[in-house]
Amino acid sequence: MREFAAIYLQQFRTTFASFVQYRASMLIWMIWHILEPLVYLVVWSAVASSGAGSVQGFAAQDFSAYFIVLMVVNHVTYTWVFYEYEYRIRHGGLSGALLRPIHPVHADVIDNVSSKLITLPMMLLAAGILAAFFHPVLHTTAVSLAFFLPALVLAFSLRFIVEWTLALAAFWTTRVSAVNQAYYVAALFLSGQMAPLALFPPAVREAAAVLPFRWMLSFPVELVLGRLSTAEAWEGLAAQAAWLGAALLLMRAVWRAGVRRYAAVGA
Repeated sequence: MREFAAIYLQQFRTTFASFVQYRASMLIWMIWHILEPLVYLVVWSAVASSGAGSVQGFAAQDFSAYFIVLMVVNHVTYTWVFYEYEYRIRHGGLSGALLRPIHPVHADVIDNVSSKLITLPMMLLAAGILAAFFHPVLHTTAVSLAFFLPALVLAFSLRFIVEWTLALAAFWTTRVSAVNQAYYVAALFLSGQMAPLALFPPAVREAAAVLPFRWMLSFPVELVLGRLSTAEAWEGLAAQAAWLGAALLLMRAVWRAGVRRYAAVGA
């Protein structure tokens, strides 16, 4: 365990230094992560203000709270690995990673954690500025906050494993952009990223609860907003843990099958 921790620490230092060197690129990604929820915030707040004052129980201030919190949660849980894994396999970049003493997934975990440690303070600052302009209203309780941190960790873990497994489709096809886009569209609707799930028809809400999408993003947001009871919070954590266990088993099986058919320079 001590050697494993040392490897993690060294990988963290290397990745952290690399991200610091590419500040402009990280700034562009941050701007996108702010602009997307900001657009949804403005649109839904305008809809609520122009109607009867609320939409399915969401007033303009509730939409502000939802999308500002979602912006931060999405930043913490977001991963990019399934966009670039195709390049690694097609150009043989994975070959070197296979020679290292630890599974390649660990390097991607450190990459994600490092980038978030660098950018999270700026994201929180952006959230504070938006809160000053849009006056969000939170109904947070001490109980919901206690559930939030484990829910956020599980949400990141689940989203990372699911998307890392999805990226492994590149072992079987050299063009996975269509798969990635299909996943992105499904997540956009079923994770609560475009609008709170409470606004969707019952069939969509049920699909979001059965599939892993809600547990990757919407669930921690709902906790912070105080929209879930204690029983619902426990049920959500159980759903996250169950999906995470299933995703880990699937990732392990897909990885083994993919590596057996991997063929590239240096493989």
